[in-house]
Amino acid sequence: MRSRRRRLLPWIGLVGAALSGCSLAPAYERPALPVSDTYPAGSEHEPAPEPKLEQSSVAAADIGWRDFLIDARLARLVEIALGNNRDLRVATLQVAQAQALYRVQRSALLPQLDMSASKSESRTPVTLLAPQGRGPQDEYSVGANIAWELDFFGRLQNLSAAAQQRYLATAHARTAAEILLISQVVNQYLAMLAVDELLAVTRRTLDTADASLRLTSLQLANGVGNELFLQQSLSVVEQAKASYAAQLRTRAQAENALVLLIGQPLPEDLPPATPLDAQTILADIPAGLPSDLLMRRPDIREAEANLLAANADIGAARAAFFPFMTLTGSYRTASTTLSGLFDSGSRAWSFIPSIVAPIFHGGELRANLDLAKLQKDSAIAQYEKAIQTAFREVADNLAARETYDEEVSALESLTEAQRRTLDLAQMRFRSGVDTYLDVLTAQTSFYSAQQSLVSARLERLTTLVDLYRSLGGGWAERTVGVQGPAAGAN
Repeated sequence: MRSRRRRLLPWIGLVGAALSGCSLAPAYERPALPVSDTYPAGSEHEPAPEPKLEQSSVAAADIGWRDFLIDARLARLVEIALGNNRDLRVATLQVAQAQALYRVQRSALLPQLDMSASKSESRTPVTLLAPQGRGPQDEYSVGANIAWELDFFGRLQNLSAAAQQRYLATAHARTAAEILLISQVVNQYLAMLAVDELLAVTRRTLDTADASLRLTSLQLANGVGNELFLQQSLSVVEQAKASYAAQLRTRAQAENALVLLIGQPLPEDLPPATPLDAQTILADIPAGLPSDLLMRRPDIREAEANLLAANADIGAARAAFFPFMTLTGSYRTASTTLSGLFDSGSRAWSFIPSIVAPIFHGGELRANLDLAKLQKDSAIAQYEKAIQTAFREVADNLAARETYDEEVSALESLTEAQRRTLDLAQMRFRSGVDTYLDVLTAQTSFYSAQQSLVSARLERLTTLVDLYRSLGGGWAERTVGVQGPAAGAN
C-alpha cells in the first residue's frame, strides 16, 4: 500500500503543477490614446469648456434613452424596434454562439470522462485452439475511460481566455448594434417629421401660388394684366406641384425605412406625433474626456476585447513549442457471461501517462506564432482606429451642437422677414406699385427660407442624437442612478 502511494506522489505533484500552470502570453498593456487629451471646440479648435453647473452630472452613456427621448410616439417606436429588429436579433444570436464556443474551449481544461459498454463474439478455428480451448466465445465489458491534458505551459488556458474575450467582444458588438439601432430609428423618425413639415410648407406655397395665378388670370381677362405675368404665375404653381410630388415620394420611402428598422408595420395605436419644431430632445449632454470613451463606447470595448484575445493567442502559440502531457486511464470489468461482470477477479484497469515533445513540424509552429503576433498588431491598429473614429465623431457633434442653436434662431428670423417681404410685395403688386417679378422673387425666397429652417431643425436634432450615440448612450432604458430626466431638454 505504501509503495503504491509512493508511486502516486509524483503524479499528484504533476497534477498540482498543471493546475497552477503558467502562461506564456505577453503581459498586456493598453495602447496609449492616439488622440489629444481634450476635444476641439469652435472654429479655432480651442479646448472644450468644462460642463456648466446647470448641466447634468450624469455621464452621457448612463442617460437612459427614455429620458433622452421625450416624444411618446418615438419612444414607442424605439421599444418596438428593440424587440423586432432582425439585425439586432442576429447580433443577439451571435452572442449566444460565441458563448457556446467559449464553453466548448473551456471544457478542454477539465478531465474528459466516458462510460462504455460492449459485447463481442468471436470464434477461433478448432485447429488453432489449445486442447482446453473452446469454440465460439462471448465477452461482456463495462468500464470508464478518463483523459486529461495537463496544461503546464498555459496553452489550453490561453485558448480559453481568447475564446472568452471573443465572446465579450461579441457582446459589446451587440450593445453597439442596439445603440446604433436606437439612433437610426430616431433619425429616421425625425426625417419623416421633416418631410411632413416640408409638405406643409409646399402646400401653403402652392395655395399662395394658386391664388396668385387666379389673380393674374383675372387681370389678364380684364385687360389690366399681361401674358408674361400669367406664365410666371403658372410656372410657380407647377414647380410647387413637382416639389410636392417629390416630397410625397420621399415621405413614403422614409416610412418604409422606418418600418424596416422596427421590424413591423407602424401600429395604429401609436401616440400622437409631435411636430418637428416642437420636438424636445435632451441637449445638455456632458461630453467628459476622451479617455471616458474607453469605458463608454461599446465598439472600443469590442476592439480591446479582440486585442486581448489576440494577446492570449500568442501565449497559446508559444506554448505549442513545449512538451505537453496527457493522462489517460481506464477501469473496467469483463466476463464471458453477462451475469459474471461484477464477480471477483473480473476487474481491470490501466493508467497511461504520455508526454509529447514537438521536434519537427516543418516550420508550422513558428508560422503560427508569427501569425499570432501579426494578428495582434492588426488588433492594435483596429483598436486605435476605433478610438480615433470615436474621437472624431464626438468632436464633430460637439462643434455642430455649439452652432446649430444660433443657425436655427437666425433662420427663424430670416423666415419671418421673408414672410413679411412677401406680404409687402403682394400688397404693392395689387396696388400697381411693383411688378409681379417682385412677388415671384419674394415667394421663392420665402419658400427657400422655410426649407432651410426645416433642414436646420432636423440637423440640430440629429446632431444631438448622434452626439448621444457617439458618447456611448443608448444601452440603458432608464438613466442609471437617476430618477426622471437627467438634464434640461431643448
